[in-house]
Amino acid sequence: MNRQRFVAVMIAALLAISGALYLSTQRNLPRDPHGLALLPALASELNTVSALTVRKGAAAPVTVHRQGEQWTVAERADYPADLPKLKKLLLALSDAKIREEKTSNPDSYAIIGVEDPSQPGATGTQIELTAQNGKLAVIVGKSAGEGTFVRRAGEKTSYIVEPGISVEAEPRYWIDTRLLDIPTDKIQSIESKPATGAAFSVHRVAAIQPKPTDNKSAGPSTAASAANPSTANPPPAAAPPAPAADKFVLEGVPNGRQAADSQTLAPSPAHFRNLNVEDVVPAGDIDFSKPSTVTVTLADGSVITFTGAVIGDKRWIKVAAPKDAALSAKANGRAFEMASYRYDGIFRPLELLLVPKPPPPPPPSAKKPGPAPKP
Repeated sequence: MNRQRFVAVMIAALLAISGALYLSTQRNLPRDPHGLALLPALASELNTVSALTVRKGAAAPVTVHRQGEQWTVAERADYPADLPKLKKLLLALSDAKIREEKTSNPDSYAIIGVEDPSQPGATGTQIELTAQNGKLAVIVGKSAGEGTFVRRAGEKTSYIVEPGISVEAEPRYWIDTRLLDIPTDKIQSIESKPATGAAFSVHRVAAIQPKPTDNKSAGPSTAASAANPSTANPPPAAAPPAPAADKFVLEGVPNGRQAADSQTLAPSPAHFRNLNVEDVVPAGDIDFSKPSTVTVTLADGSVITFTGAVIGDKRWIKVAAPKDAALSAKANGRAFEMASYRYDGIFRPLELLLVPKPPPPPPPSAKKPGPAPKP
């Protein structure tokens, strides 16, 4: 080997060794995860997600899953799920970007809420998604400014991600709370049978509409104006009278009492419009042996029956609507917890529909002593 060739070989060897050392050094350098997606695979799998399971502490997990074309809550006998809330969480997980890498020490996980969520007293919540190509799981911990502490399940490193991720771990927060909507102007009658006391009812009575004004006869001035069109100045047309409002009457007024005015008797939109519930359970789980019943009849002849029961500090109802197939499919075999003010507005006691009793007369006052005699 001549000198020139030897030098070329040595240079090539040095370049190869230098390249290998450089690549090895770069491979061992820590990568900056800032801006990377928390769950990179989720964006392409978002439309294939078929189930979401939430687990926190010793409580039973909550599963929201797709049943045919509908999402339901498994722990609520597959009652329809709150779809906007589900979409919001899935998009938050898909959009979450790593802002900062945090601890990899398991002893520090509990401080930021990313410890094993199955441990008693755990503050973190594990979210597991089932998609077409497998499962994705992340533990969501405490808030961190505008972000959230998280840790991918099975990994040691934790992160702060933005935007923040919020998730509920109780089944009641995942149900579709919308139950029904009754326009109060369609209500014709409400029949009430309280658990104790006499039955009563409120009925709509159509108001007598005023007759239109008779403009057939014309006075002398009108006749004169007609005879002389150049000086005619026809009076402005009278506005039609406003239609009279329907009234409500009370049947079942006790002797010696008087019904309240129609406005008080009328059903309130605050009680019947956009009726939402707070939880749902199988009807057999609630004691309806001593119920209150309210039957609402609408203008089209359809009937909706509410059966109510007060259990402790909670209000429960059953709903029957034979002519409403969609509502029947949602309500049959189920009992719904509702807010107290809603329940009290539907199951109004008779006393609230009566003119209040006059206050009792004051007790007779003791006779005042006369003035002291003058000395």
